[in-house]
This record gives sequence, structure tokens and C-alpha cells, in this order.
Amino acid sequence: MASLDGMNCNPAGLSAREQAVAAKFAAGLTYREIGEALFISPATVRTHLSVIYQKLGVHNKVALANILVDQAPGAIAGPVGNGVSVDTLGPPIIAVLPFDNLSADDRWSRLADGLSVDLIVDLGRYPDLAVISRYTMLALKGRRDDARSIGSELNADYLIEGSLQSAANDRVRISVQLVDARSGAGLWTARYDEPTDDLFAIQNSVTENVINVLAGCCGKLANLRRDIVRRKPPASMSAYDCHLLGVEQLNLYSRASNAEAIRLLSRAVELDPGLARAWAELGFAYAVQGANGYGSDPAISLERFAFCANKALALDPGNSHARQCVGDLLACAGDFDRAVEENTRALMTSPNDSDVLALIAGSRALAAGEPQEGRPLIERALSINALPPAWYFSMLGRVTFVTGNYREAIVAFRRAPQEMPSTQMFLAMAHALLGEMEVSRTYAGLLQTNYPDFTAETFISGYPITNPPAIASIRNGARCAELQ
Repeated sequence: MASLDGMNCNPAGLSAREQAVAAKFAAGLTYREIGEALFISPATVRTHLSVIYQKLGVHNKVALANILVDQAPGAIAGPVGNGVSVDTLGPPIIAVLPFDNLSADDRWSRLADGLSVDLIVDLGRYPDLAVISRYTMLALKGRRDDARSIGSELNADYLIEGSLQSAANDRVRISVQLVDARSGAGLWTARYDEPTDDLFAIQNSVTENVINVLAGCCGKLANLRRDIVRRKPPASMSAYDCHLLGVEQLNLYSRASNAEAIRLLSRAVELDPGLARAWAELGFAYAVQGANGYGSDPAISLERFAFCANKALALDPGNSHARQCVGDLLACAGDFDRAVEENTRALMTSPNDSDVLALIAGSRALAAGEPQEGRPLIERALSINALPPAWYFSMLGRVTFVTGNYREAIVAFRRAPQEMPSTQMFLAMAHALLGEMEVSRTYAGLLQTNYPDFTAETFISGYPITNPPAIASIRNGARCAELQ
């Protein structure tokens, strides 16, 4: 999407600040969010919008968005907070339609409205998504237009629509669908059958699941966007494109994918030095590099991890991923109390983000805190994300291994990324601790063949692992498995 700064003309005579406010409001940001992005008060935002409406001769957000599209084809968000233009393959624009109540009872209308509003609010917390505001969407309640006409009116890329109806035996059935607003094609559907004894619990459960399936690091929306980005010429890729593809490579966890993730994420921050989330993911990529012996020197990997994580947090103190990384770095420095405090703050900021829950579960096991506290965190992450990436099972395996549940650890690590040397190491150790030496030696042989320089001590020092129970557990497992 072209920046509004790139308009060929401005017939309404909007100032640069008015153009920025108009674009953000049309994209669905609230007065408070616009104020925070542009460093002005919500009252000032309201004043700007009053002038903008008068200059453009419009009376609502949809009309405003259409004017902006007419003036700058493909533009809806204009300059983002750091002044970087968003191109046509930047963050997708999501419209959550009011859910339909297919039952006669009005109480289901309240639940339907609550679901659509909660989805709008929670999706709006993800920086990689532009979500049209609930006030605009509620104005569409009762509309029966097809998806393409509504998508065109709102300039949305994707629509989320849903319905609910009461069923027999005191249950309610909720259906949710993700639709391509350009073609009208259905891209993902889910159905939930819930007991009706607690409507707020239903609302929370369905919202959490839908959000994490769609908006997580490997969610449906990210994967759809990556498919589009891959068709672009490499030379034209924006910072957002590089970040998106870099995260995909990072989540594969092989040596080659880790190197590619670092390349792409480095390019992202080169193109946009203010892209906090790219800095956070780049830092995590260096952490993976150090922990698995993918780099030439674990100390250099750790140094780069620290630089990137602190850079991300300085740019965006609300970035939970960066805060979790900084917590682990504090544990590396021996400050376990502050490490737990930082990870707890990250958890409080994003209590329903399954990626954050999974990462902090792993931190509780290996970095700082009580390892058993990681168990409910990773279990909740898996329960609210029906499409978890493989690395979630690495976190589950680490928690169960350190707490002595070796059979569960084996089950988890068999679903974790298999190319990671740490996966092969934990499997060798867990089987050995259960007395299954033949299987243990098989995994130890794979580790020696594929990663001859990787040892338990490499793993402990590479991240580094700092939680005393984890160090003791890993060293004991390495002795039983006869790992060098």
C-alpha cells in the first residue's frame, strides 16, 4: 500500500499530520492508539478528525477510507508509526463482521456481539495486523451483502464472520470462518460446541482459540501473507516481507533455516531500523544459533542476542517477546529474581498469546524460576492454539524432562523439530534415564553423526542454561546416555 506521503495530489488540502491521522483512523485505530502512535492526545485526534471530515465532506469512517483509496490507490494505512511506508503486501487488513444469532433467544445476541467485539479487540493487539474498529463493524450489523462487496467497501483483505445457534442438551454451536475479501473464498473454518452454563467462559474460550490459530507466529494469516510475499521479486521486498519470511525460517529450527532467518531478519532491520518485532525475532534467532551450536562461537551469538533483544525492548516496551528474551538474559547474568520478574511482566502483558506462554514455559524450565510452573503455561498454550508449531513441543519436552517426567518428555520431543541437536540430545537422555539404552544409543549416534561438536555442555553454555535444576538434570541425563 502506497504511503499517503506518496499521493500525487491532495485536493482537500490536508496537512501532513491530518493525512496521518486520517489514514490511521480509516485503518481502524482508536483515538488512543492514534494518539500514542503520533504522540498527541486523544482529544487532539478528535479535533483533527473533525477538520478532516469537514475538508473531505464525509461523515463516517467507511467514506473516509474510500476517499483515501481514491487518492492513493492501494493505500489505507499511510505512514506507520515510525514513518515507514506500508506496501501492498504489508500487514493484512482484517474486518470482523458482527456474528449472526440463528436462535430466537436474545441472550444469544449478546454472546454473538461479545464474540465479534472480543475478536476485534484481541486481534488489534497484534502489530502485524490492521483491524477495522468495532464501531465501524457494528454499523454493518444486519447487512446481508456478499463478502466481496463488504470487503471492497471496507478495503479489507480478509473477513472473519461467524454465527451461533442453541442446540439440544443445553449446548450452543458457534461457527467461525475466515474469508478472502477479494474473492469471497473461504480460507479456514472452525466449529465449537460448548455447554451453556457459563457464557463468559464460552466467549473467552472461543476467542482465545480463534485468535491464536489466526494470529500466531505460524498462524493462518501469516502463512497466507507469506504465500503472497514469495511471489514478489526479491529486490522489491520490504522490511515487513523480510520479517515475515524470516520468522517462518526461524520456526523450522535447522542449521540452514536458522542462517536464512538471520539473513532475512537482518535485512528487515536494515530496511527499517525501527521495526521492534524484527529486532526481537533476530535476537531469538541468535539465541537458537548459540544453543544449538549453529554458529562459530556461542559467545558471539549470545552477544548479538543481547544487543537485538535490548534494542527491541527499547523501541517497544510493550513487546512481550522482547521482554521474555531480556528476562532470559538477566538469568544469564545471574539475576534470577529480575529474570522471573521480566518474564512475569511479559506474561501479564500477553496472557492469552500462546507463543508467549510457550516461550515463558521454556524459560521457567531452563533459565529461571520453578520448572514445574512451566507445565500449566505450555499446556495452556497448546489448549488455546489448535495449530501449534513444532517448537511448542520442544518447550513441553524441556519442562517435562527437567521435572523428571521422562516418558512425557519423549512423547513431546518426538513432535518437536527433529533436526535440532538439542531434540536428539534430550531423546537420548530421556530414554537412557528410563533404562532404554538401545534406543538411547540410536539417538546418541544420530547426534554424533549430524553434530559431532555438540555436547550437553555446549547446550548448557550456548544459550546459556542457568536454572540449577535444569543444569543438574541435563548433566545427569548426559552421564546416563554416555554423551560426551
